[in-house]
Formats: sequence, structure tokens, C-alpha cells
Amino acid sequence: MAKQEFLLTGTGGQGLILAAIMLAEAGMNADQNVAQSQSYGPEARGGACRAEVIIANEAIYYPKVEKPDFVLTLSQEAYKKYGLQLNENAVLIVDNSQVSEVKPRSSNYYSFPITKAACIQFGSEQSANVVALGVVASLSGIIPLHNVLQAVQQRAPQGTVKRNIEALELGWQMGLEARGVGLSR
Repeated sequence: MAKQEFLLTGTGGQGLILAAIMLAEAGMNADQNVAQSQSYGPEARGGACRAEVIIANEAIYYPKVEKPDFVLTLSQEAYKKYGLQLNENAVLIVDNSQVSEVKPRSSNYYSFPITKAACIQFGSEQSANVVALGVVASLSGIIPLHNVLQAVQQRAPQGTVKRNIEALELGWQMGLEARGVGLSR
């Protein structure tokens, strides 16, 4: 692995910025070079948002994602804005409980009930961002689970660490199952 670029997209308030920060910190925990940035629509909560993470074992000369290797979309609006212009090698990860109209352009397409799984498991959508983090990190194969767990423990809001660890493990398992691999730490 030389470098992987991640684009996490959705709606403000879904916690994608925190998930991107956790992903970046997991990369740092794994002794990788990392760049992380984010942008919001003018509405902040409820508007479009995106977060970018680059993880590499080499120097990162430009901190913005140019050709994402992984694109996560947690809303229909985000899919329309970012999921349709991917190169054929990019992996598209869609929350099928939020995104219903998808035109996959390659075999690098994964559809998961991320928000629905969070609601069933935890009784609310609040941990869907960490479930998504688990899916993305697991599918990428770039960072070991223990480094991602460490980042979640460091960044989860006070009183939510246990739930967020469970959410991460749920998403990690979803990603492994999609790849046909068993759970490992």
C-alpha cells in the first residue's frame, strides 16, 4: 500500500466529520502519514457535507482527495453529488437505508444497511457514523482493527465509548463479511 484516499459524504449531523477524524487518527496510530479535511454546506446540520482522509506510508504532498479509492455515501444527495463521478477503480460504499437510487458503475460497489443496523442494535441513528467507519476501514484493509479501536476510544464522546466500540465492531464485521473474511483483531 502506497496511498489510499477516502471520501466520506452525507448530510451534516450524521457524524461523518468525527468518523473521518477517527479514521485519520487510526492511520496515525498505525504509524502512517495522514491528511484530513472537511467541508460543510451552508446549512451545516442537514446540508451536504464531506470529509476527506488520505493515509499513506509515503509523504503526502497534496492534502485534498483527488482520486478517491473509497467513497462512502450516507445520503441520497451525497450519492448524487459525489457517487456518480467515480473512476472505475474506486470502491463505492452506500448506506442502503438512506440511499435508494443507485447506479453502480463497477463491481467495486457495496451496499450496507448502516443506519438501519445502528437503529436496530443501539435504538438510534447516533452510532451509524462509527458503523460506517468500521465498514470503510475493514474494506480498505489499510489499518488493523486495534488501531481503529484505539482511535474510537480516544475520540468517542464521554459516556459513549462502549456503544461506539460495539458500533465499530459491527461495521468491521459487515465489511469483513462482504469481503468473505472472518472477524479478526
